[in-house]
Amino acid sequence: MIMENEDYEDWRGRKADTSKHGGVIAAGFTCVVEVLENVVFLSNAINFVAYFMKSMHYPAAEAANMVTNFMGTSFLLTIFGGFISDSYLTRFKTFIFFCILELLGLILLAVQAQYSKLQPKFNERPSKSQAVFLYFGLYAMAAGVGGIKAALPAHGGDQLDHGNQRHISAYFNWYFFSLCTGGLISSTVMVWIQDNEGWKLNFNISIGTLSLALCIFTAGFPIYRLKRPGGSPITRIYKVFASAIRNRKFSPPPKTDILGESSSARTTRGKLRFLNKALMDEKITTAEVEETRTFLWLLPIFASTILMNCCLAQLQTFTVEQGNMMNRKVKNFMIPTQSLTMFPLIIMLASIPLYEHFARIIGAKQRTSGISNWLRPLKRIGIGLALASVSMAAAAVVEVKRRKEAVNNGAEISVFWLAWQYLLLGVADMLTLGGMLEFFYSEAPDSMRSMSTALSWCSTAMGYFISSVLVTIANSISGAFGRKWLAGHGLNHGRLDLFYALLCVLNFLNLLNYIFWAKRY
Repeated sequence: MIMENEDYEDWRGRKADTSKHGGVIAAGFTCVVEVLENVVFLSNAINFVAYFMKSMHYPAAEAANMVTNFMGTSFLLTIFGGFISDSYLTRFKTFIFFCILELLGLILLAVQAQYSKLQPKFNERPSKSQAVFLYFGLYAMAAGVGGIKAALPAHGGDQLDHGNQRHISAYFNWYFFSLCTGGLISSTVMVWIQDNEGWKLNFNISIGTLSLALCIFTAGFPIYRLKRPGGSPITRIYKVFASAIRNRKFSPPPKTDILGESSSARTTRGKLRFLNKALMDEKITTAEVEETRTFLWLLPIFASTILMNCCLAQLQTFTVEQGNMMNRKVKNFMIPTQSLTMFPLIIMLASIPLYEHFARIIGAKQRTSGISNWLRPLKRIGIGLALASVSMAAAAVVEVKRRKEAVNNGAEISVFWLAWQYLLLGVADMLTLGGMLEFFYSEAPDSMRSMSTALSWCSTAMGYFISSVLVTIANSISGAFGRKWLAGHGLNHGRLDLFYALLCVLNFLNLLNYIFWAKRY
């Protein structure tokens, strides 16, 4: 595939010049910005539960649900941000708009944290006006996060030559590295600030950090190449579906070749043939049918990754609860509970340079700008899904050991026993999420890259929501047979090991489902 220069413009709206616009440096701006943006998002998300409980006086269960809803909404709104980016604004303008929106939300939260009149009295719930102020700031921030995470990775990918898949792959790996770097800073430095200096300083630092990210991103405008928005893809998909249904009784016209069609379109041309009946309508073009077909064929891959994110949800819920009941002392230092998430982040940060080194060795041996079959996104996602199943098996074994020592001997085993599930899930996340970002960007129709990339984040959100559903179902079924696996009176009285075993089996079955669809892509 050649670079589609006719679809790109510079900041003045003129045709982009490949000698002046785009390239590795322009893509690198997005990686730096992602570090800062993710520091802001995760540092607040990690400790919102404590803030809602201690400052806003919400009950623990309600505070936990508020955080879950905030994170799920943030990730689900990436679809909306991607739609705006693909349809009406360039990804550059989309980032600026949603970054300002997130800043607005942070400022409102900071103002509320600064002034006692905007906070409830001791042991009282917030008044309606205080709750409205809180929720307005919280969900303005969530909407901003959704737009940023949809537009930013796609904007970075737009800066590179789409004919060199190895460069695209390397970019998304280092983008994921930046994501993890921001997470590591959040779970260490920012957690310490929140615990020792309070929420007022935390919000002020978050505002300054996000403002810096906005300034850095904007500073690159002279060298960016900007993808022109192509109108609403949802409208085009609806038109194709409506036309195909209207003409379902007619034979479709002969297949027409498309000059310069993408590799993803050529891959899916023989699939979902019923859409060809939309071509009976003279207002529907072959390109629109192929765009619809390509996007729809991405959805089974997307659906196959959701269950893996249920496993990741455990790292912020039950795994943290396990850590609280284990020995967290390292000499005279007690590891903070919120900082347990640093373990998978460190593993992911270490795995990405190793992966890139391995990829360069293979590329050098092949002497090609392409990538090895084993490094292609679909293979990487598959390996990640397999490791997710293995990680849950390891987690079940560790929980059996922890519970046995706690119940029989009253002893606490070292928190570093959790390293097995952190290691396996960390590598699985690096392969799966990194592979998804690259796959959905590279295979998506040119006019839907932001929306398609957003599918990666939607998979994360749906994984968190489904995790809660699985807990409810597991408790209902196990309770009918005598004792709930995940009762509310402590892990030592439950059977978290059986829940982990259930996730292991479900993820293995999901892997088989993924292989079915991946082989047919």
